[in-house]
Amino acid sequence: MPYLTGTTPTTASTDFRTGLGVPGYAHPLLAPAEWGELTRPGTPVHWVVLNVADGPGARPDPHCLQAVGMLRNAGVRVLGHLDAAHLNTARLDTARLDTARGARAFGEVISEAHRYLDWYRVDGFLLDRCPTERAALSEVRRTVSTLRALRDEVHIVLGHGTHPHPGYAECADQLVTFRGSWSDYRWSQVAEWTADYPPERFCHLVHGVPLGHLDEALRIARWQGAATIWFTDRTDGGRTDPWETMPGYWDEIVSRIGTGVSE
Repeated sequence: MPYLTGTTPTTASTDFRTGLGVPGYAHPLLAPAEWGELTRPGTPVHWVVLNVADGPGARPDPHCLQAVGMLRNAGVRVLGHLDAAHLNTARLDTARLDTARGARAFGEVISEAHRYLDWYRVDGFLLDRCPTERAALSEVRRTVSTLRALRDEVHIVLGHGTHPHPGYAECADQLVTFRGSWSDYRWSQVAEWTADYPPERFCHLVHGVPLGHLDEALRIARWQGAATIWFTDRTDGGRTDPWETMPGYWDEIVSRIGTGVSE
């Protein structure tokens, strides 16, 4: 059974509602119903990630502009997707590959952030595949500090997918501390240091959750102190992205979480 080792989680923000963090639907042309559902009144969405083409793309996309406009009118927070871990080697010539492997260039990440802001007026960023080790913390802090300087009240989510060094909690609004399958999630444990922070600081993204185990998954998130969740029955088939479409039990999960959109 998943459990929190050590002390009981803090409850400083008991009024903060559990809500959905949408890790990135398919392009609005391919998933119009999914994007439209997020604007339905009362849908408890904390944020939605916009990933146009492994980033903001080369030019503004009119379909994405329309989708973002609808979300903004509905009061839904939109985050631009930034890959914080790996270079897009397709853009690099052979001579540069040997020296460019590993973490992405700082300037490339910030350039993409500027395009998200200029074209889509995003409210913040998901730094996907964010490092977890202490050695990378200073560079992530530098990136986050620069992103915060680009606009007021920018919302930063670090997409680790597992528990990072606790120092990362001090430089972001939220951390994704679980990203993976239901078979792993139902036996997962939470790091002891997370007890020092309220639930709104943590996100869990879980695929392959059967409808019959949805309530159990929600209990695990509550026990482990994560207020932002995304549970789906879609599975990771290697060539398919489980996050690209809405769960088959969309209405059920919305009703279980309850109405009322966060801040």
